[in-house]
Formats: sequence, structure tokens, C-alpha cells
Amino acid sequence: MKSQITNALADFFFEYETPRQVLVRNSKVGVVCRLIQLGVVAYIIGWVFIYEKGYQSTDTAVSSVFTKMKGVGYTSVNGYERIWDVADYVFPPQGDSSFVVMTNYIVTEGQTLGKCPELKGKNNCSSDADCEGGNLKRTGHGQMTGVCVNTTKTCEVLAWCPVEDDTIIPDPPLLMSAENYTLFIKNSITFPLFDVTRSNLVDGIDAAYINKCYHDPKDDPLCPIFRLGDIVRLSGFDFETIARVGGAIGIVVDWTCNFDVAVKHCIPKYNFHGLYGNPEEKDKTKASVGYNFRYARHYFEDKVQKRTLLKVFGIRLDIIVQSLARKFDIIPTLMAIGSGVGIFGVATVVCDLMLLYLLPKREFYKNMKFKHTDSHVPDPDSEAGSVETEASKK
Repeated sequence: MKSQITNALADFFFEYETPRQVLVRNSKVGVVCRLIQLGVVAYIIGWVFIYEKGYQSTDTAVSSVFTKMKGVGYTSVNGYERIWDVADYVFPPQGDSSFVVMTNYIVTEGQTLGKCPELKGKNNCSSDADCEGGNLKRTGHGQMTGVCVNTTKTCEVLAWCPVEDDTIIPDPPLLMSAENYTLFIKNSITFPLFDVTRSNLVDGIDAAYINKCYHDPKDDPLCPIFRLGDIVRLSGFDFETIARVGGAIGIVVDWTCNFDVAVKHCIPKYNFHGLYGNPEEKDKTKASVGYNFRYARHYFEDKVQKRTLLKVFGIRLDIIVQSLARKFDIIPTLMAIGSGVGIFGVATVVCDLMLLYLLPKREFYKNMKFKHTDSHVPDPDSEAGSVETEASKK
């Protein structure tokens, strides 16, 4: 028993088993095998290493965006002249990464709380019975009092009076001067995995440069100062159209960096995408085209609370930062190589299927590939069988 255990342990530790291989000379199988291997090599080199950068580890950035608008607008409505500065046309004013620049508006001045007739088309009526007192209509401006106003044939409502009439949108837009407003974008990012911090104010961009530059994708791609008209144009929209009814534009700050080279080469690229608001050129669905919201400024006059209501049409700007940094790492490199080597087994599987099931001499190849043994009668073709046969002859 002891000797059997010793022999078993010796066989386990000191013997090596290798699979038997059969060399097959067949042009069809050989060509298929080499083509598959060549495809695997092309996949590993072309896709895994060159395109997907499988030899590098990746990280995304933690980002912060600060914005600042500059520019002055002028309007003259019914002989009333007005100057609009940043505090008037930017909502909200805190310099967020998402904000609205007003380009058109409808103003309703001197509204007070009281009773007045609704607009035509909102709550039409022919008698008081058509106006249910206390009822609130979703598209109306207030609560119905139960009275039908004969002069307008609309229900009387308790609301801010006079009610807003937004049926006519100013055309051309009142703030066409917004085309020359400028937007300053300040973006800072950090790649925690690689301990790298960058800003879009890269080397060479100082105060003197910022004061005179305007962003241009070809001539000045790193300038962080953007004309609003250029942003609209680069997004594929027409400024006058989008300024009239409003819309949304996405500004993508793209940080795609390779830290296998100098960090100074990690610079941002700016892309502009029109999201919605241009019915003549982009939007297929005409329902609820554009972007607008209402804004009220309250005040007291002779101890009576009043308000000025503005329906604001504007361009919503959403600044989106996308990032991806790469750097060589031995771990993903070895994993990519290992997975590639494993894929080489596909060639063996395909060729074996051809040999054993598709070729005319498949039975011959089966006999060459597989050796069938009998526990009682030794196989005369095996090496052991040959030795025993020669010994028996002696």
C-alpha cells in the first residue's frame, strides 16, 4: 500500500501530460486555419490595441463649470426705449452650467389682482350658465366667478388683470442684438486615478489673450470666449428663427486625453448640438416648439400690489463635460493579450469540425485523431502494443 501511494505521488509530481497532435496536410484546412489566425491577429492588434486602446487603463474626470455672459441689448417698443444688461436677460444669474439667454418677450404691465374677462378662445360663453363659479380651467388665467361678460363673450375670472395676451409673438425678435453677446466658459477637471488636474485655460491663455479672442473651431479652437451667434450657427440653427420662439443648444466640452504623452497635450474640444427649437430646419413635430417661461416683477404703486409679467423666449444653453483619460497599464495589457491567445483556439475548433464532419476522408481523420483502446486486448497500433508484440515474438 505504501509503495502504491508513493508511486502515485511520484507520478503526480514528476510526470507531465501533453495532448496528442496530428499533423494534417490538407490545403483547404490549412488555408482556413491560417485565415482565422490572421483574423484573430488583426482583431487583437487593430481593434483591441489600436482602436480600443486595450493596453491602457481609463478614468473619467470630476468637473466644475463656471459661466459668464457679457453684452448689452436695446429695444424700442411703442416708443419706449430700454437697455437690457446681463442682470435682465440671463436666467438664473449665478453662472451655472445650464441657463437661459432671453432673445424675445411679451410684456404685460400693470397687472393687479381683480376680476376681468378672459381672453377669447379660453372660456367662451353665451350666458352665465356657461361659466361655473369657482371652476379653474387648466388653460385659463384664473378662477371663474360665474359671470359671462357680454362685451367679450368670455367668462369673468379672478386673476391678475388685465390677463396676458400671448397670441402674437414679436417678429422679428425684440433682442436680435443678443447675437453679439459673448459667453465665457471656465472649466476645471480632475482625473483622480492619474492625479491630474487641468483647466480649459491652458498654457498660453492669459488675460490679454482672452480680452481679444473669439472662439473659432479652425483658427482659434482654444479660446473660451464664444459669440452667441456663432454658437447657434455651429449648432446648425438659424439665429433669427430660434431667437423668436426659443430653443435649446448643448455645448459639449470634450476632454479625451492620453497621458502616455505630455500632460500639456490634454486640451479640450468644443462641440455644439442643436437640441430643439428650430421648427423650420430641425424639428419634425410641430407641437410645443421652442422654449419659454414666465417671469414676474412685483412692486407697489399707491399701496397697491402690482406686477409686470414677461413671457420670456430664450436660448437655453446646457454645458456638458465629457471626459476620458488613458494611460499604459500592464494589467489590462496582459488581460488583452491573454484573451487574444484564447481566441486562437477558434481556429482549432473550426478546423477540427471540417476534418471530422465535412471532408470526404473524415473517417480516416477520425481514426488518426482518436485512438480507441480495449482494457483486455492491447491496441496493436499503440506503442505499448508494439512493444508487447515484439516481446512475445522473442
